[in-house]
Amino acid sequence: MYFCNDSPYFIMLSKKELLYTLALQRVANLGDASAKKLIAKVGSAEGVFKEKKRNLLKIDGIGAFKLKDLSEKLQIDAAEEELRYIEENNISFSYFLDNDYPENLKHCLDGPILFFLSGNIDLKEKKIISIVGTRKVTTYGKSFCEKLIAEIAPLNPVIVSGFAYGVDISAHIAAIDNDLQTIACLAHGLNQIYPKNHKKYVSPVKKNGGFITEFWSSDAFDRTNFLRRNRIIAGLSQATIVIESAEKGGSLVTADIANSYNRDVFAVPGRASDTQSQGCNNLIKTQRAHLLSSAADILYVLGWEIEESKPKTQQTRLFVGLSQEEKPVYDYLKEAGKEQLDIIALQCNIPTFKAATILLNLELKGVVRPLPGKLFEILE
Repeated sequence: MYFCNDSPYFIMLSKKELLYTLALQRVANLGDASAKKLIAKVGSAEGVFKEKKRNLLKIDGIGAFKLKDLSEKLQIDAAEEELRYIEENNISFSYFLDNDYPENLKHCLDGPILFFLSGNIDLKEKKIISIVGTRKVTTYGKSFCEKLIAEIAPLNPVIVSGFAYGVDISAHIAAIDNDLQTIACLAHGLNQIYPKNHKKYVSPVKKNGGFITEFWSSDAFDRTNFLRRNRIIAGLSQATIVIESAEKGGSLVTADIANSYNRDVFAVPGRASDTQSQGCNNLIKTQRAHLLSSAADILYVLGWEIEESKPKTQQTRLFVGLSQEEKPVYDYLKEAGKEQLDIIALQCNIPTFKAATILLNLELKGVVRPLPGKLFEILE
């Protein structure tokens, strides 16, 4: 069997099957969804190349156009070169049929049949959020990104982004600053870094997470790669957040892909006159994204809970610091006991989104804890 050293992803592939998987990945016009279908029907990547084309054409959804470039000699020659690079550089990889292939990606038909990774990546049973946005991030957008990640840090989420200028790198840096795992999805092979100015962040990202890509070391840098890369960003996570975006941009493509995967999408609203908020405003206006004003919105929509991390002996000390907005919510819960968010908002005569924000603040102070079913109760 062929193993990839120093990786949490143990790939149970023979060296030959890895070679043919690489070759299948290289077939133009085929695509990952069709490649998976072929492997499922034939039994292996090698079998796909050995099977007669007339039999492959009988498989539903597999037409002559997809198979016209299926040539063992053409693809194997290229795959042998990449396999040599993988072995010589001890490159880790993840195969779509392996048990440790990221769970969220398993549910994406067009998720990569094989991708490469480096660093200290652990996605098992993790809360994973993708954060994307414009390369021309404003001071407000950067500040919002940093504050948001700091607020959700108690959840210990994995922060995924694309390592580009602007929102992407801001998200990676904020994750590192809060000691969170962060994953950078690349639009090129692991043998290069783009943009070059971000080379200084390679080591911290690897220490706190790592890099993922489906592209080979021999792949030419092409801007169309970013669109393919975006589906991995969307597919890895439970939710995608768009911090800022102009009317058109790659982050909007990522949001659309996330919607196609039935994942939640959040967008930060901005003024109608703000160029870098037009894309976000349109996502919200067309109901393709939840409005995101604070971390409380994420907890409310996704049903995530912040684990109690402060000893109960601190509660009395924290209570004296309750704000005028927090005190009525606290008093109501103390009287009512366990109660749902919507009821709390109704009884305290405040909007639901406002109640969610207040409850999050109370959670962070160790005064309130969330329960299943969007219930909350006072910590006695």
